[in-house]
Amino acid sequence: MLVKTFGSAVYGIQATTITVEVNILPGTKYFIVGLPDNAIKESYFRIESALKNCNYKMPRQQVVVNMAPADVRKEGSAYDLTIATAVMAASGQIETEELDKYLIMGELSLDGSLQPIRGALPIAIQARKEGFKGFILPKQNAREAAIVSDLDVYGVESIKEVVDFFNGDAVLRPTVVNTREEFFDSINNYDSDFNEVRGQENIKRALEIAAAGGHNVILIGPPGAGKTMLARRLPSILPPLSLQESLETTKIHSVAGKLATTDALVTVRPFRAPHHTISDVALVGGGSNPQPGEISLAHNGVLFLDELPEFKRTVLEVMRQPLEERKVTVSRARLSVEYPSSLMLIASMNPCPCGYYNHPEKECVCPPGVVQKYLSKISGPLLDRIDLHVEVTPVNFDELSSDRPAEKSEVIRERVIKARDIQIARFGSGQDGLHSNAQMSTKMVRELCQISTAGQTLLKKAMEKLGLSARAYDRILKVARTIADLAGSEEILLEHLAEAIHYRSLDRENWAG
Repeated sequence: MLVKTFGSAVYGIQATTITVEVNILPGTKYFIVGLPDNAIKESYFRIESALKNCNYKMPRQQVVVNMAPADVRKEGSAYDLTIATAVMAASGQIETEELDKYLIMGELSLDGSLQPIRGALPIAIQARKEGFKGFILPKQNAREAAIVSDLDVYGVESIKEVVDFFNGDAVLRPTVVNTREEFFDSINNYDSDFNEVRGQENIKRALEIAAAGGHNVILIGPPGAGKTMLARRLPSILPPLSLQESLETTKIHSVAGKLATTDALVTVRPFRAPHHTISDVALVGGGSNPQPGEISLAHNGVLFLDELPEFKRTVLEVMRQPLEERKVTVSRARLSVEYPSSLMLIASMNPCPCGYYNHPEKECVCPPGVVQKYLSKISGPLLDRIDLHVEVTPVNFDELSSDRPAEKSEVIRERVIKARDIQIARFGSGQDGLHSNAQMSTKMVRELCQISTAGQTLLKKAMEKLGLSARAYDRILKVARTIADLAGSEEILLEHLAEAIHYRSLDRENWAG
């Protein structure tokens, strides 16, 4: 008897429906075809044990399993439940005509229980698009998939529940998630706040500018100056995620298997802080079975690289193109996948190996030339892509012990949102994906960041003194435009330009003297 069930494969952050055909013929062998990987080939043993332990029978005849389209490679153990359900139906243990109305996914344990899968959200979106009535999957993934409307999502704990459901012996209740309610209830739930930071008003100002324009930042200062503490609070002053951004971010985390079982949506901006021993593939994504890397997991949020010079040179260099294009393309012989990577980069570093170069109190013990060599670990092209270079100085005792209340993240965020609203109004709805000053092209910079003759003179002197590149010229104008937006000014004034130039003063040629 020939039976068809339906599963799904995820490539990048998009899903493709897979048809699983099972035919039982006279004979004794089990065949699985359609470019399965080893995890799928091993499914026979998991399925046989699961069925036996749930008091069902594995057919003792020839079982042929075909996964179509047959020329696309299938990977992973999530097809166990899809294949097992088809085998049961083909052997007469499931009697229903409803199989083709449901998309079925799940990894089987030997006792028949189900393990969670990756990519439940993009699979559910594709299932709704193709008109499936329902989606049956492990209970751990049910809330994640249930944010898709007009699709019944059934979370099950074992294969027995699936068999009983199709045989009419049990009723499954669909998981229901109020997407908008869940989104708006936890949209600003951050664990840290800027009012916990004492002093460092100039650094807070720089981070406010960065948040308002979506600019990349590097913090340079001695150990214990508060670089990491400040960086971790940056997401709390960014504008809240829109529902569309939340869904897009959730899809990436779903594919990577990073969503908790209690989460349905990623409702706050991601903050990713990989260790400096990370590989280039882990950072940008890839592998034999391409997975999103850290820069994609930070999409619509913040990527924090602590101790930037300690990262391998190759790791830092592979970031250059994604930072400009805001997407990562992973190409393989058989397929090419694309992951979005629209993020804010914030990096931190010590000014030298000992950490005390330019320290107001402690003396640097590094030999001559070491400071320049240390900073040279960061390439000029990468440094050019970082808009704000900010020097972080230690906080003195009086500021640390002060009881004066600091400004809350909520107050700063309101100013940031107003500046972003100005930018959105300026760019209009016609600019696809353009929502901040940092994303402006060179042509747009020339049109929207015009400065006076006095400003041109000031910028020329700064360029010559600091030895800045043409890319740095554009970065200064973008930052100046953001500062003007924060001030509510239609024009870029001289003070706005001067402040923007100040944030390039840590350029490599000037920094090491």
